[in-house]
Amino acid sequence: MLCHHLVPILACTLLSCFSGSVFANSAGGDKQTDDQQTRDQQILRIQSLIEDGNLAEADRLLAESARQFPADSGIDNLQGIVEAQKGDFPAAEESFRLAITRSPQFTSAYLNLGRLYQEHAAADPQAQSKALAVYGQVLRYEPKNAEANYQSAALLLGMGEYQKSLDHIAQLPPQIANAAQTLSIICADHAALGNRNKADAAAAQLAASPDFSEADAEQSLPGLTAGKRDDLTVSLLQALQHRSPLSPELQHALGLAFERTGSLPEARAALEKSVTKETLSVPLLLELARVAHKQRDYQGSLGYLAHARDLQPDNARLHYDFGLVCVDLDLVAEARNSFEKAVQLEPDNPAYNYAMGATSAYRHDPAEAVPYFEKYLKQRPDDPRAKLALGDALFRAKDYEAAIPWLTQAVQAPQTAATAHYYLGSIALAEHRSQDAFRELNLALNTNPDYADALAELGQYYLIQKNYTAAEKNIQRALQIDPGHFSANFYLLTLYTRTADSRREQQAQRFAELQKLRDEKVQEYLRIVEVQPFGN
Repeated sequence: MLCHHLVPILACTLLSCFSGSVFANSAGGDKQTDDQQTRDQQILRIQSLIEDGNLAEADRLLAESARQFPADSGIDNLQGIVEAQKGDFPAAEESFRLAITRSPQFTSAYLNLGRLYQEHAAADPQAQSKALAVYGQVLRYEPKNAEANYQSAALLLGMGEYQKSLDHIAQLPPQIANAAQTLSIICADHAALGNRNKADAAAAQLAASPDFSEADAEQSLPGLTAGKRDDLTVSLLQALQHRSPLSPELQHALGLAFERTGSLPEARAALEKSVTKETLSVPLLLELARVAHKQRDYQGSLGYLAHARDLQPDNARLHYDFGLVCVDLDLVAEARNSFEKAVQLEPDNPAYNYAMGATSAYRHDPAEAVPYFEKYLKQRPDDPRAKLALGDALFRAKDYEAAIPWLTQAVQAPQTAATAHYYLGSIALAEHRSQDAFRELNLALNTNPDYADALAELGQYYLIQKNYTAAEKNIQRALQIDPGHFSANFYLLTLYTRTADSRREQQAQRFAELQKLRDEKVQEYLRIVEVQPFGN
């Protein structure tokens, strides 16, 4: 018989119980015949006791039989079964090995030992390799043994040896090879090997199989995941779900597969269904928060994270993620409070210090951001984003002398060069170094011609030079790119005031509206410093 996946040892024990008997090849004699019958009756009685769960009586009868029939491998095998049922792994292992030593081709003892190792894989990192070796011993003298080939294929699938797994499947008879439990291995192996057509065919056959079960689906998942066949994971689990509700574990797997295929509403629904009193956990809530965030349901994401924080209030990562979603919702004060808590819990975490600096730069004293960026840079000294962010914070604090060295370093990196040149140009304007300002702002625009901030400041440069035509050209270009740009609108109002332009009143009204709307938020700054996205 072929055991379905990993089953209790008893279910497959007695494939050849009597093959281990010391009387199996004995010749003649009434005494031997009587002893054989007595032994066989005791074996059957012990089997019955084990099946009924009466392990104490089975143990007593085994001890009596061992005294009556010493060195009997069949009794050793049954002793191993009882010990396994009682959870005594070392004793069970010893009994099965003793049975094998006494009868080197005692297949049942080998298979029981192999399953014993498989059932204890969580406690022993070498257990799967030991089980595979045991099944290999059977296959050396019985190459077509169905149980040994099947279990070897299952083990090799788990180890990532997909072709070797298929080689064992090829040794199975058709009725077993076409069973759902085997199709799950075939499908997973082909998926992991990139054999799309064969994987699709096996998946279709598996989904249509009347004996397709959750155990089959669970067995196939590692190979499907390795082969990035989330489409097959979804189709198989949905086929199973049409027959009966999925377990929370498989609902969870379905949710993650939906997420990887981009089906976010379905992913969230499946993950929600996987939540029970027993399965509710911080990792699951983080997954739900991540999916909700991808859906841009920031309120929903925040709700999951709040629940997670309630479960683990001292988990710094949860406060950090909560803060990131607060940023998405423009809740800057709440974001900073969350980042501050994360930093308190993990003072040296660079990401938390970076985020704390980013949300501190727009407080009444931008210099509050400086020590957080400095701490970050001690651990990540080559990150040009942080150099730019520190330079920006010092610029906002009007500590131009301290800002310039950091901004000068930031211009060396392509991703921060334009912004760093812009800040250097702004500092030069503030310090009345017109030629330096003109050069730096043009360098910023050479890197990014649509940089609204740099265009607005270049307009300001031309205002100072009283070149009003050039000033309006640059300011209007900035407003084409960003109509709500605060500085550009202010400079345009200044231009119209100086030139007594009839559009002054309209622009004054426009600027007044912007002043009402302007709440010193972190969004502009976050575009510069790029706080790490939620979920990474």
